[in-house]
Amino acid sequence: MTDPAVPPVLRLDDMSVSYRIRGRAVPVLSQVNLSIAKGEVYGLVGESGSGKSTVALAVQRVLPANGRMSGGRALINGRDVGALDRAALLQMRAREVAMVFQDPGRALNPSITIGRQVAEAFEILGASGHEARRRAEEMLTRVRISSPARVMERYPHQLSGGMQQRVVIAMALAKDPSLLILDEPTTGLDATIEAEILDLVDTLRREFGASILFISHNLGAIAGLCDRVGVLYAGRLVEEGPVRDLFADPRHPYTAGLLRCLPRPGLRKDLAPLDTIPGFPPAPGSIPVGCVFAPRCALADETCRTIDPPLVTTGAGRVSRCHHHDRVGDLPHAVPRAAAGTLAPAGASTGTPVLELTALSKTYGSAPYAVQALRDVSLRLMPGQTLGLVGESGSGKSTLAHALLGLIAPDAGGGMALDGAALAPEVRRRTAEQIKTLQIVFQNPDSALNRSHSVRRLIGRAITRLGGLKGAQREAQVTRLLESVRLTARQLSARPRQLSGGMKQRVAVARAFAGNPRLVVCDEPTSALDVSVQAAILNLLAELQAERQVAYLLISHDLGVVRYLSDWIAVLYLGRLLEVGPAARVLDGPHHPYTEALLSAAPSVSGERTGRIRLTGAIPSGVSPPAGCLFHTRCPRRIGPICDTEEPPFTADAHGHAIRCHLPRAELGRSLAPATA
Repeated sequence: MTDPAVPPVLRLDDMSVSYRIRGRAVPVLSQVNLSIAKGEVYGLVGESGSGKSTVALAVQRVLPANGRMSGGRALINGRDVGALDRAALLQMRAREVAMVFQDPGRALNPSITIGRQVAEAFEILGASGHEARRRAEEMLTRVRISSPARVMERYPHQLSGGMQQRVVIAMALAKDPSLLILDEPTTGLDATIEAEILDLVDTLRREFGASILFISHNLGAIAGLCDRVGVLYAGRLVEEGPVRDLFADPRHPYTAGLLRCLPRPGLRKDLAPLDTIPGFPPAPGSIPVGCVFAPRCALADETCRTIDPPLVTTGAGRVSRCHHHDRVGDLPHAVPRAAAGTLAPAGASTGTPVLELTALSKTYGSAPYAVQALRDVSLRLMPGQTLGLVGESGSGKSTLAHALLGLIAPDAGGGMALDGAALAPEVRRRTAEQIKTLQIVFQNPDSALNRSHSVRRLIGRAITRLGGLKGAQREAQVTRLLESVRLTARQLSARPRQLSGGMKQRVAVARAFAGNPRLVVCDEPTSALDVSVQAAILNLLAELQAERQVAYLLISHDLGVVRYLSDWIAVLYLGRLLEVGPAARVLDGPHHPYTEALLSAAPSVSGERTGRIRLTGAIPSGVSPPAGCLFHTRCPRRIGPICDTEEPPFTADAHGHAIRCHLPRAELGRSLAPATA
């Protein structure tokens, strides 16, 4: 229980922040109040642009040059950050507050070894060179990095994303901070690595006694780690309370909307669309009166549009900024597709596959340092169906996609066929029709779209190159594609920087459909998006698939997304297929022990972490993969020497559900609980 005599580690009193843009002060945070007690983990959620990262920057006084705290105050350990002089501010940043950013690759210097970078953190605090290096190795051990001495000699690019994040956390904890700020620390990580990082943070906060401000759009991660959660919308704190109580019974329509956007257990694309939050977040300072959420709220009335709702108590330790907090449960869900009649069943399971891979392999390098990134991968995908491809980083997912797109040539001996016709290994040797038929939607639309081109040019150029249309015909097709992805003519002249993340991804989807493709590779198409935007994009992909009978190869580490959109699922490990089958059978079991571990690692908004299967050891090197079963070095179900020496058979049942394991199918596990996003 919190001691009332001890001041909170972080306290915000009516804190407001504004940015000066074109000579005008634009508010981005308005009268935010929150506190974090010693040893407490406080989650902060909300869509992009809600002000989450601005909170993190403001409490450290590292706002951009055009930003300033326009009202209220931020206190760390009882001291007003805004009143500190330069020397005291530097001391506070050096010893009391540490921050871990979303992308560890950018936080680490690529030209300096890991050991030097971690040791430098201790040297800044006064340790000698030898002592700093000893403490650096000790800290790497504490963040569960095996063989820390060897890791210290490596450079950042030689480490996986999960290892890089552990190094950054080690550097942050070097100064034993009283406040640790984590800004989207698990975005882009595999489910197993994400679960390990969250476990690590939970363990370290108990060891160090640090308070944590955890910023994330991953509601499952928030539920699994945090004690309390605050919900930000358009710079206002609209709801706050104990995380499990709040997620189980939200009392603000925005919180309820975020939770409903998640793919729910048992919900598939053919049953119902995902719930979405209509409209878009308002521009900062654009709603001067009334509730900031009123333009998007199904409960809004004239009172909401004219009177700013106060924070009201809705339970023990809970507050909500809503006039109708007692009616949130009345919000309607999306109409089931059976009633709406908007989505036809998935494509037929017989006939010519749109994609067929036969014994596809890919080897990088040459002996003795050859890495077999893919090994004898055979898959079929029918028109109008989605194949979900899952596995940890390094499993071969991207290599398979690159081979399919003709960006790399697979090894001789395998085969690829598109609509029954052989697919040349290199894109320059493929026909124009094959290039048009096979398209991709990338993870990050910012990198995929030319920033200097308008939406009209981005889509129009693809139409001309893939379809040969020009002039009025091209303009008509641009309009049709925009309408199909739920954009309007107003966006035609806009450039990517003027669009939201969801709008940019819609433009990327429209461009991929410019040539009426038969197969679209979706490479983590929603991992960088908020849950509300993710739901809209997944609904769009499902509707376009039903309308055009296009097939998707979906690469994702989000098992909630895979569960919702996939008809079939393939599980890769070290380039080898361990399991393939209909989505329901792979997810509900019996399934391979590796699949079981992936499912158990998926976070849930219930916050329950029971049944988690922890994989021991690191993923083996592709240069010297294990003999026998590739997974036996980490497998919790290993049965004996046969796993070490003999590769398991890849056997399928009558439904086409194949599992590569020595264990009899009757002894393989079933999912303890459905995985959610």
